[in-house]
Amino acid sequence: MPDETLIPESVAMPEVAATEAPIDAQAAAPPEEETHAQSNQTTLSEYLESLLVTVILALFGTSFVVQAFKIPSQSMERTLLVGDHLLVNKFIFGGRGAWYDRFLPYRQLERGDIIVFKFPYQEHPHFVKRVIGLPGDHLKIVDQQVYVNGKLLNEPYVVHDSASGYDPLNYAFPPVGNQMYLSLVQPEWAHEIRKYIQGDELVVPPGKYFAMGDNRDHSLDSRYWGFVDQDAIMGRPFLIYWSIEANSSDYGESSFGQRILNVFDTLMHLPARTRWSRMLHTVH
Repeated sequence: MPDETLIPESVAMPEVAATEAPIDAQAAAPPEEETHAQSNQTTLSEYLESLLVTVILALFGTSFVVQAFKIPSQSMERTLLVGDHLLVNKFIFGGRGAWYDRFLPYRQLERGDIIVFKFPYQEHPHFVKRVIGLPGDHLKIVDQQVYVNGKLLNEPYVVHDSASGYDPLNYAFPPVGNQMYLSLVQPEWAHEIRKYIQGDELVVPPGKYFAMGDNRDHSLDSRYWGFVDQDAIMGRPFLIYWSIEANSSDYGESSFGQRILNVFDTLMHLPARTRWSRMLHTVH
């Protein structure tokens, strides 16, 4: 069946009744200048209407469905590299127990999911980590191995850097003694963590999640600043739509002029710096 041709409402003309008396075509025709002006006004209004609809759809999409992010640090390597540009599904974890949730494509957050979320303390760019502990889980780390509810967690995605310095929280967590008072630990978390420790395990409270980076020796995660609140989770990365060779310094603090130079440098070397093998690569 052929596609129907739709007539825009703004240019649809009513049919003329057959009983109407004929009119003089010469007298009825508007002047050429007026016709041209009306045509320009119609075209302009159509452009403005299309632009408004596009803006509304874009705002709706980035607010509720999909949003783009880029990776500025190495905390999730090798899963996510510095310079990866991601699409994040913001709709997947939206359910809050309402009756209509079962009719929408929501699902419960699972251990092993990668999430994008807002940092729980200072204003900060969004973090991306992997969920390790769910509400109610008993968790501990012994010699770089994670145990959840008494069982060793299988983590094929984890990377360790033997050249990195010794970090006690990578070998014994929850910490003992004064190990929480490291320079990288959020002060609020250093004082709060004690109320979540039972024996040698950390208990994840309701509505909270324990998240860690895959690159364990280079990740500031829940060990250092605490739990991720369910309401702070924005979504799950699902696709790398573009990736470019970069390092953390490319996304650090720099002057406006330096950022402009970096943009031009990237454009000049775009084909060579693009990681073509990661294009349209799904995230797991």
